[in-house]
Amino acid sequence: MKSDLSLSENYTITETLADLEPGDQAVIRDFTSSDDSLIRFRELGMLPGTPVSLIRRAPLGDPLELSVRGSLLSVRAHEAKLIEIEPRPCLA
Repeated sequence: MKSDLSLSENYTITETLADLEPGDQAVIRDFTSSDDSLIRFRELGMLPGTPVSLIRRAPLGDPLELSVRGSLLSVRAHEAKLIEIEPRPCLA
């Protein structure tokens, strides 16, 4: 019996900064919220099109340490879930 549930060909899974593993690189695509804390990240240079890489996570997974434009930034996990990314292959 064929299931009525099927995924659309146009269905895409949106990845966020929270999905990165240490060493992963990505490009910021968009912000999914206009939360005030995200304004701070924009002011620090985290704009759409900006490359980022995850350096490490704290032992309990929060916060995340990111390398952005030559600076290291700490981002809370709940904020990282609001920042959409396009993953990039590692060039190491």
